[in-house]
Amino acid sequence: MGITARQKEIIDYIQAFQYEQGFPPSLREICKALGLHSPGSLIKHMRSLELHGYLSRIPDKKRAWKVTCLPSRVCIPLIGQIAAGTPILAEENREDALPVDPGLFGSQDAFALRVQGDSMIDAQIRHGDLAIIKPQDDAENGWIVAAMVEGLETEATLKIIYRKNRDVELHAANPLYRPLIFKGEDQSRVRILGKLIGIIRRKP
Repeated sequence: MGITARQKEIIDYIQAFQYEQGFPPSLREICKALGLHSPGSLIKHMRSLELHGYLSRIPDKKRAWKVTCLPSRVCIPLIGQIAAGTPILAEENREDALPVDPGLFGSQDAFALRVQGDSMIDAQIRHGDLAIIKPQDDAENGWIVAAMVEGLETEATLKIIYRKNRDVELHAANPLYRPLIFKGEDQSRVRILGKLIGIIRRKP
């Protein structure tokens, strides 16, 4: 994602202020430094930068905005626990940012999930791996997907999806785990977040 000259100024100022003061600037200080008379247009820029992972915001804080990822280093957001009802890339779901170009995986909108447990070990996906996910809400049989199951957990799970008749099945790649099967109206509990397009394995 390219950013405007004004957005680059905003990032540069916040980063410099953060470095010198040890905490981020307030909206009023940013406006004053950039010669803006109203915070309205500034907030639009800030929210756009937040959406694309360059800034992060702490709710209910005066000095809420900090630089998360520099424009010169394209990042993949690492998603942690997922807030119910919010978009997958909403700020409250973000845990960190990986300094990796998502284009390397063929999707500029990719996000990452930290793999928990050994349920996908037979697919060569290990505990602690970072699963790179392309956002989409549909999937074909046999794909490995990131999915949320309403009422089951607050983190996305990696599973192989199958649709049989009117059932949705989520299978592990480990014979020790039984498939999760959702019939009839229970299918609506399954929310597909995206399909697996890559794995990053950090050195021990």
